[in-house]
Amino acid sequence: MNFTTSKYKVIFYEKTGCSGNKRQKELLGLSGISFETRSLLDTKWDSATLKLFFKDLEKENIVNPFAPQIKKAQIDINSLSKDELINIMYENPILIKRPLLEVADEKICGFDIEKINSLLDSNICESTKISTCQSSDLCKSV
Repeated sequence: MNFTTSKYKVIFYEKTGCSGNKRQKELLGLSGISFETRSLLDTKWDSATLKLFFKDLEKENIVNPFAPQIKKAQIDINSLSKDELINIMYENPILIKRPLLEVADEKICGFDIEKINSLLDSNICESTKISTCQSSDLCKSV
């Protein structure tokens, strides 16, 4: 049974204006997957909720490497524990690797096509490379 039958709710947390997120949403739509879009930056996060998205992931895999604080070396993720990093992220969600996806009770950090296909019974090509922000993209807020 395909997930798009509305048996499950899909929520796509994005940074408004991010061209990488735009391409990811287009790919979901072309695959027949319906979803609700929410702003990653405007959502009120707490560390307990974020930990659900980051379960079983190393701290290097939960951070947006193109966040200004990371690019300018204002935050050194190597000097922080995963919990410390998550506590900083809920106050500064620009640091979170995008998108965050909720599929029913499952939480996904990043555009993990293999996991999306498994949860949604979809057939998105796993060699598609739009899993992160494109550093050459010009992100704009809308």
